[in-house]
Amino acid sequence: MQVENVKALIDQAIAGCDVEVTIDGSHVHLIVVSKAFEGLNAVKRQQLVYGALNDVIASGEIHAVHMKTYTPAERPSQA
Repeated sequence: MQVENVKALIDQAIAGCDVEVTIDGSHVHLIVVSKAFEGLNAVKRQQLVYGALNDVIASGEIHAVHMKTYTPAERPSQA
């Protein structure tokens, strides 16, 4: 799985998001920033992201996903 592919899948599911992707083998590390996360708890935010990646996780292409999710207002300066 390529960085661009992961970004595209998340962009399709969460319009207008900003995604940073790092891939280490079959492990994907994400920072996702979106207005869509406003009013959602951490679990609901993760469910949105996992929903975008469900098929590639089920296929085994991605084994593990580590993510941080933020609204634009919550975004740390280094994210």
